[in-house]
Amino acid sequence: MITASPTPRLSPPTVGWRELWRDAITDAGELLAAVGLAHRPDLLPPGDAGFPLRVPRGFVARMRQGDAADPLLLQVLPRAQEAATADGFSVDAVGDMASRAGHGVLHKYDGRALLIASGSCAVNCRYCFRRHFPYGEEIAAAAQWREALAHLHADHSIREVILSGGDPLSLATHKLEEFTRGLADLPHVIRLRIHTRLPIVLPERVDDAFVDWLSALPVQKVVVLHANHANEFDDAVDAACARLRAAGATLLNQSVLLRGVNDDVDALTALCERSFAAGVLPYYLHQLDKVQGAAHFEVEDDRALELLEGLRGRLPGYLVPRLVRELPGDPSKRPIADFAR
Repeated sequence: MITASPTPRLSPPTVGWRELWRDAITDAGELLAAVGLAHRPDLLPPGDAGFPLRVPRGFVARMRQGDAADPLLLQVLPRAQEAATADGFSVDAVGDMASRAGHGVLHKYDGRALLIASGSCAVNCRYCFRRHFPYGEEIAAAAQWREALAHLHADHSIREVILSGGDPLSLATHKLEEFTRGLADLPHVIRLRIHTRLPIVLPERVDDAFVDWLSALPVQKVVVLHANHANEFDDAVDAACARLRAAGATLLNQSVLLRGVNDDVDALTALCERSFAAGVLPYYLHQLDKVQGAAHFEVEDDRALELLEGLRGRLPGYLVPRLVRELPGDPSKRPIADFAR
């Protein structure tokens, strides 16, 4: 008889994920010193970039020493370009505020409700489309999730609940349990989707307590990870992904196409292959959300389509992510090919 493999267990960590979170680098000078670039203060903006730096030390350890163009460093290092204004870029790039349907609830698409579970992230990506979001006013986990759960109770068309943020895995596992207990009497909700970067930047978050909670959920489980470059994966990330899969989750990866980070066929091919080697299926390759402060990462649509064609020539179809853009008011993500017609 064939039996399911048991969920992998962790040895007791010497340092827990909360301690690693608190030990993150938050000073740009310290980050430069950690990657051998203390002699390059010219890389930094002259003043406050308007968005704080935060990056776990384990993620920093994957950066190349002495390389100011390292693709992981570029995602987190504040730069002077963030202060530049650009036409078409705004503080609410995807229309989140117009989609509010309750405290911390965004209802953009039929059958799905997105909850802003938390305003915290283990890493602050410089291209973040919610870098200006008023998290203090819009957190679904506040007051034991009452408003969010009330919205889900009232709308029986919702079949999938999406936990986003910030990063929902920034919440303690008992806070996640608090929410899913509230889903127990909602038979119309058949699927829970979690969008998270923590298993990539802080894989220690996928600990035994979290895996036990995820394994016990009676609904379908999808975990959408966010990695933009193959170098973001290492053995610890692979182990976290294995534990998520063993807990019954389908793993997908979504990336953002970023100038200087992954805007070439070799880098994107390596990302798709490395993601799949970790058991994570490439899902979306997003064109940059046009949020104020991130214009220097933008890749033109014509170039993006060239890159997509390059991927199709190198990879089997199931490893080619969908190239999309999110626009305010659209009923779904829109394929970039639609813009070229």
